[in-house]
Amino acid sequence: MFKPFIINPPVFFGSVIIICLFLSVGIVMPEQAGTLFGALQAKILAGFGWFYLLSVGIFLATVLLLCLGDFGRLKLGPDDSTPDFRFSSWIAMLFAAGMGIGLMFYAVGEPITHFMQPPTAEPRSIAAMREAMSVTFFHWGIHAWAIYAVVGLSLAYFGYRYNLPLTIRSGLYPLLKERINGPIGHAVDIFAIVGTMFGIATSLGLGVSQINAGLNYLIGLPVGPEVQLPLIAVITGLATVSVVTGLDKGVRILSELNLAVAILLMLFVLVVGPTELLFRDFVQNIGLYLDTLVLRTFNIYAYQPTPWIDGWTLFYWAWWISWSPFVGMFIARISRGRTVREFVVAVLFIPAGFTFFWMTVFGNTAIFIDTSVAAGELGRAVAADVSVGLFQFFEYLPLPAVTSTLAIILIAVFFVTSSDSGSLVVDSIAAGGETQTTTGQRVFWCALEGAVAAGLLLAGGLGALQSATIASALPFTFVMLALVWALVVGMRADLAQQRAQASQPFAVPSAPASGVTWQRRLALILHAPTQAEIARFMAAEVRPALEQVAKELTRRGRVAQVQDEDNGAVALRSPAENVRDFVYGVSAVAHRLPTVLTASAGKPEYRYEARTYFSSGGRGYDVMGMTPDQIITDVLVQFERYLHLVHSPETQLVHTAPGHEGEG
Repeated sequence: MFKPFIINPPVFFGSVIIICLFLSVGIVMPEQAGTLFGALQAKILAGFGWFYLLSVGIFLATVLLLCLGDFGRLKLGPDDSTPDFRFSSWIAMLFAAGMGIGLMFYAVGEPITHFMQPPTAEPRSIAAMREAMSVTFFHWGIHAWAIYAVVGLSLAYFGYRYNLPLTIRSGLYPLLKERINGPIGHAVDIFAIVGTMFGIATSLGLGVSQINAGLNYLIGLPVGPEVQLPLIAVITGLATVSVVTGLDKGVRILSELNLAVAILLMLFVLVVGPTELLFRDFVQNIGLYLDTLVLRTFNIYAYQPTPWIDGWTLFYWAWWISWSPFVGMFIARISRGRTVREFVVAVLFIPAGFTFFWMTVFGNTAIFIDTSVAAGELGRAVAADVSVGLFQFFEYLPLPAVTSTLAIILIAVFFVTSSDSGSLVVDSIAAGGETQTTTGQRVFWCALEGAVAAGLLLAGGLGALQSATIASALPFTFVMLALVWALVVGMRADLAQQRAQASQPFAVPSAPASGVTWQRRLALILHAPTQAEIARFMAAEVRPALEQVAKELTRRGRVAQVQDEDNGAVALRSPAENVRDFVYGVSAVAHRLPTVLTASAGKPEYRYEARTYFSSGGRGYDVMGMTPDQIITDVLVQFERYLHLVHSPETQLVHTAPGHEGEG
C-alpha cells in the first residue's frame, strides 16, 4: 500500500522547483549553460567574494569564542543530559566525518597544482613548495570545520536543549520565536536544501570524474560524459538500493571498512614514500599554516587581484557552506549531551588534524616525486587534468594497479554513502525535521542528487559544478550569519537564567514538587518500568493532567496547548511575547541497567523513566507513578518558577532587549 509523503509542502515544493530550474537549464541547453553558469559565478565572486571571506572569518572567530568562558560549559541538551556515545566512539565518528571524496580527489591534485601555479611565489621553487602546502592546509583546515561547527552547534543546541525539530530554521528561534514556522522559516530551509543539493552534487561530480580517470588508466575506458553519466546512474542506483532495502547497518559497516582501507592506503604511501622527510615536512607544514592563518583568513588579494582566489579559496568556502547542513546534521546527531567546549574543540581540531597528515603524506610525496624521479611529468599530468593526479601518482610507487583499484573502490563507496546519507538529511529538512519518513521520499532525493550531478557535468563539467555551488551558497551564508547571532543570543539568555536560578530564594527542584508515596517509590525501584509501561503512564496520567492545565491557562487568557513531540514525548507549551515559551514536557528516557541486575533471564536491559524537560534546559526528573493531581501540582510549581525567572531583574535586559525576541 502506498504511503503518503511526510513533507512540509512550502519547503519541499519550493526547493524542488529551484533545483529543477537549475537542472533544466543544464539539460535543455548544455552548451549555453556552461557560459551562463560561468558568467553567474564571475558576477557573484566580483560582488560577494569579500563577503564569503569575511563570513568564514566570523564563523571561525565565533565558535572559538563560544568554547571559552561560561559559554563553553553549556550542554547540548538539558543540564543533566549525558552523551549518547562514549568519548572514544564519538571521536572515531568525527574522525570518519573528515574523510570523503574531496580528500581523494585533491590529495595529490591540489598541492601539485599550487606548486606548479602558486598564488604569489615563483612556480616550482622552494617558496612555491611552502606556499602549496600552507594553502592546501588553509583550505582543508579549521576554517572548513568552523563552517560545519556553526550549523552542527545550532542544530544540536536548539534541537536538544530547546526540544525543537532538527531543521535549520530552529536555529533562528531566539530571533524569530514562533515565526520560524512561517515564510521566513520556509525560506531558510529551502536555502539549506538547495545549497546541500548542489554541494553534494559537486562532490558526486568530482567523484565520478575521478572514477572515470581511474578506469581510463586501468582498462582504457574513454574519459567523457558517455562514461560518466552511466557511472552516475549505476552508483546512484546502488545508493537507492541501500535506501529501499534499509541496508543502514551494511552501509555503516562498509563505511567503516572504507575508512580503514583509506588509512591503510595512506600508511602504505607513508612507508614506501620518503618517510623521514614526510614527518619533517608535517611539522614544517603545521608551522607554515599557523604562521599565515590570520593573513590568509582575510586576504582577498585586494591590492594584487588574481583569479586564483576565485577558483580555489572562494570556491572552497562556498563548497563547505553548501555542504554544511549535511555534515552539521551528522555531527549534531552524534553530539547530544556534550558541552559546547567539548564540541567545538573536537570538531575543529580532530578531523582537521587527520586531514593535515593525509595532505602531507600525499601532497609532499607527490611534490618529492615530481621534483625527482618524475622530472616534472606528474605536475604536467595534473595541470592537464586534476582528476588523473592520484592515479599518475601511484605510477611512481609499488603496486600501482592494486593501489589504483583500491582508490576507485574507495571513491565509489564514498559516492554511495554520501548520496544515501545526503538524501536522508535533505529529506529530514524537507519533512520539517521528521526523521521517520517514507522510503519513497529518500529514493526521490537520492535520484535527484544523481540527476543534478549529471546535469551539471553535461552543462560544463567541473566549472559548472563550481558555479552552481558558489551561487547556491550565497543565500545560505546570510542564514549562517543569522545562526551565529542566534547562538550568541540564546546562550547569553541561558547563562542569565542559570545565574538567576542560582540567586533565587528557592532552588529549581531536582525532584518532583509533589511525588509519589514512599511505598509506590519502593515498588518502582524494585521494578524497572518498560517502554510500554511509560507510554501507558503518559497516555493515562500525564496527558490528561497537562490538558487540564492547558485548558485552565487558556481560559484565564494565557494561551496554552498540549503537543506530541519527537520520540513519544508530550509537552504543555504556552507561547510568550519577548521571552522564551513556558514548556513542561515529559519524555521516555532509557537508562542501561547494571550488568548484575540483568544477568538473570527475563530481566530487561534498560530502565525507562518518564522524565521532565523545560524550555530553560534545566535538569529534569522522573515523574513515573505520580497521579494527575500530583502532576498538575508539579506543573504549577514549575510555572511559578518560570514567571519568577522571566521577570527577574538579572535577566530582564536579556529577555526584552529590542530584536532579542524569544531569548528567554
